[in-house]
Amino acid sequence: MDGRLCGGSRGALPACWLEWRAVRFRELAVPGVIEFTPQVFPDARGQFVAPFQESAFLDATGHPLHLAQSNHSVSHRGVVRGVHFSDVPPGQAKYVHCSRGALLDVAIDVRVGSPTFGRWESILLDTESYRAVYLPEGVGHAFIALADDTVMSYLCSTGYHPAAEHTVDPLDPALRLPWPAELEVVLSPKDRAAPTLAEAARTGILPCWADCQHRYAQLRAAASPAPPSARRRRG
Repeated sequence: MDGRLCGGSRGALPACWLEWRAVRFRELAVPGVIEFTPQVFPDARGQFVAPFQESAFLDATGHPLHLAQSNHSVSHRGVVRGVHFSDVPPGQAKYVHCSRGALLDVAIDVRVGSPTFGRWESILLDTESYRAVYLPEGVGHAFIALADDTVMSYLCSTGYHPAAEHTVDPLDPALRLPWPAELEVVLSPKDRAAPTLAEAARTGILPCWADCQHRYAQLRAAASPAPPSARRRRG
C-alpha cells in the first residue's frame, strides 16, 4: 500500500481495500490443511504483506482462529523440527508462515482412521510469496530450514502443554518425507528419539480421525449464528 486515500461510498469497502485484502487459498491433499497466498505489495521502501487475514480464514475453514500463543523459531540450514502433534481434544491448530529465509513445510496426516492416514504434502514457504499454511488439530507438522537464520512464525490455538505434545520420527523410512538429499539434517534429541508412525500407532498416542472431526464440527458450530428462536429465548 502506498498510503493513498481511496474513493468509495460510505458504508462500503473502497476498491483499494478490497484489493489489499485479496488472498487466495486452497485445501491440500491432507484434509483440512489449507494453503493461503496473500498479495504482496512492494514499493521503493520495501514491501508489505498480511500473511494472516481473518476474513479469508473464515471463508476457508468456517470458523475463526482462536489465538492462545504465538511462537517464533530461528533455525540453521538443515534443521528439521517435527513431526509434532498434540492430543485431541483439544489439540493444537497452527497457522504458520516463514518471516525470514526459506523452509520446506510438511503436513502429515497422523489421524488414525483418516482416509489419508500416513499421507503428507509439502510446500515451500519463503519471503517472496509469504504463503502460509493452516494445520488443524490432529495433523502432524514438520519443516526443514533451507537457509541459515530461517524464521518460522506460528499462531497457535492453544498454549504449550508438554504432557499433550507428541513426536513422530521425521526420518521414518515408511513416511519418506521430502528432506533435500544435499542437506545434512540436524535434529533435537527428542525428535531423533521419536517413534516411527507405526510404533506411535501401536502405543496409542496418535489422534483419532473421529475425535478430530468432532472437534472441527464444534468449532464450526460455535462460529454459526444462533437461530432466531434461540436468540429470543436468551433475551
